[in-house]
Formats: sequence, structure tokens, C-alpha cells
Amino acid sequence: MSLHQGPARRFHPPLPANALRGFFQIMDAWGISAADARIILGSPAERTYYAWRKGDGVRVPEDTLRRIGYVAGIYKALQILYSNPELADGWIRRLNRAFGGQTPLERMRAGDVTDLAAVRNYVDAARAPWS
Repeated sequence: MSLHQGPARRFHPPLPANALRGFFQIMDAWGISAADARIILGSPAERTYYAWRKGDGVRVPEDTLRRIGYVAGIYKALQILYSNPELADGWIRRLNRAFGGQTPLERMRAGDVTDLAAVRNYVDAARAPWS
């Protein structure tokens, strides 16, 4: 009996184009404007943003990929918390005391990656009982 089970599988992060495609699908589901989506991505140049939107995401900074990861995590957690997709997608526009009476979208639009992390941490804590 051999203990060798083939080559070790290595983790491969998603390709930038795939990450961007997912990000824009989430932005569309949430009804986010291009201006707000740019801020959430870290304020890339407008030309870069529209190239990414078109699918030309060859070079994407690590910070942008991290931001996309937070957004994807927020989206996934909301889909777990709410069985109704409309409620899940609308959550980001509802006032929330945890964010000083702002909406989660307003917090994410503040521009810093820590703002995305704060929203992600909040929804992760809320879904913890279902994890």
C-alpha cells in the first residue's frame, strides 16, 4: 500500500480577471454606481476602472484584490443570513447603528480598506451561529 496520493495540491488565488468579474456582478446586484464602485476598489484611475469593467484586468494591485475579497465575503455572508436575495442585497442600504447610523454602503464608501473590513467583520459575526 502506497502512501503517495499524487502531487500536492497548491492553493491558487483567483485570477484577477475572475475576481474583477465577480466584483462587478456583486456591484450590479447591489445597484452600486460606477463612482461608488471605484471608491470601494480603492479609487483606481477612471480609465483603469472601465478597462477592468470591460474585462481587461491583466494587472490588479494586491490592495484591490484584498478589497474585492472583503466585498465577496460581505456578499456571501449576507446570502447566508437572508434567505431572500432582495433582503440580502438591500441590507447595505439600510441604516445601521453599528456604523454610527450610516448605511453599510456609506461605511464602505469611506474609502479605506479598514472600512470594508469593519463591514465584513460585522456580517461575519452576525452569521457566526450559522457557520
